Amino acid sequence: MTSTTTRVLEQLDGLVEELCASSEMSACFDGLTGSELVSALQAAGAVRRRLDAVVTGLVGQVEDRDRRLSAERVSSTVGCRDVTELLRRSLRTDMGTARQFVRAARVTHRDVVLSTGDLLPARYPAMAEALRDGVVSVPGLLAAIGPVERAGNRIRSEEREAVDGLLAATAHGEDLPDEHGRPGPAPSTDELAEYARAIMLALDPDGAEPDDAKADRNRSFWMGPLRGGVHPIGGGLIPEVAGLLQRLLDGLNNPAAGRSPDLGSDTVNPGSDADRPERSPNVGGVRFEPDGDPDGEDPGGIDGLPVPEDRRTRTQRDHDNLAMILTAAASGGVPDLGGAAPTLVVSVTAEAYASGHGRAFIEGTGDDVPLSVAHHAACAGGIQRVLFDERGQIVSIGTTARIFTALQRRAIQLRDRECIIPGCHVPATWCEIHHVQEWADGGPTHTSNVASR
Repeated sequence: MTSTTTRVLEQLDGLVEELCASSEMSACFDGLTGSELVSALQAAGAVRRRLDAVVTGLVGQVEDRDRRLSAERVSSTVGCRDVTELLRRSLRTDMGTARQFVRAARVTHRDVVLSTGDLLPARYPAMAEALRDGVVSVPGLLAAIGPVERAGNRIRSEEREAVDGLLAATAHGEDLPDEHGRPGPAPSTDELAEYARAIMLALDPDGAEPDDAKADRNRSFWMGPLRGGVHPIGGGLIPEVAGLLQRLLDGLNNPAAGRSPDLGSDTVNPGSDADRPERSPNVGGVRFEPDGDPDGEDPGGIDGLPVPEDRRTRTQRDHDNLAMILTAAASGGVPDLGGAAPTLVVSVTAEAYASGHGRAFIEGTGDDVPLSVAHHAACAGGIQRVLFDERGQIVSIGTTARIFTALQRRAIQLRDRECIIPGCHVPATWCEIHHVQEWADGGPTHTSNVASR
């Protein structure tokens, strides 16, 4: 054992002893202010990312040894089938987490050339360095390179190296400098993954060859027997079905719409039209009362009684939303979303749709899907087709009427995504739409003269 290895192991042992010095960990943090607690969490996160790098490096070494002669293998000598089982037992973690470390090691480890002893470059050297520096965690690393790995041989090795460098620079905040040129805030795992998807959409717009037959085989829905008072469900939805379901759930989760009834409560349904108090509009954070007094008190409920607080979790709300959707399906009673019935929207540029090359986008789930899905959706009843030109402009949808049609509303929401007011991220489906040039002043009721806010 080298002196460096000994020193690292001693440091790890010392860190463990220091962290475990108190029998009650939470007692160490009694009396801390809110900002101090946040700082402590950030420091703990930095330590955790560093430990991710240590574990990943160790896994790379174990995999190296396991590929050698049986006498040098590590996993089998301790009675494990492979490195994944060894990790599961050594880290006392689940199989999924163990597999994450194995995948991370395979793209960051530098193999040794047996004939010369030289080290080969890692598959993602820049992201490997970001992991070693504690900039990204293992889940963050895998989320970032996932879209690149899925592209496979459809991109060249030099393109993969360029993407690797871009992702690492973004993870460090170097692509988001402030006015003094200093690195900006590090992105979250989800933001880094979204950035990777955007890059790959530019490099690999067509994506993998669609396998419609496989999707048809894999689509399923099942409901199991009653267990613990509920029926478990599962399956796999094709993108357009998932998108339509998500749009229906969005309609019921819209704060402007009536809530679905709380099936776990005996309280009066706050979502029914008869029980829900009429609310005054909220513009720019100021509530305007019917009598014109912006400072009037909000009665908050029927005859001054408060509206019951919705304490359901998101998954519980979506369960009750699904119950309401099923109940309302025969009567057409599903709430509006942005002024129109929730409708599946599959968007694609006019050029891509005409040429047959490119990708389509499922509004609601955010799925980036092959064009075959758009063609399939275009043949189905009740589906709106929205086409964009190469500049992202909606193909003309106009009317001489003052009120925007349901078709226009859906297209506008698809374009704007969220409120156009700077700093406001309310989804466009929850916003009102307004003429940019007032209709009374000659402004047309056209998609180019409207904004969500």
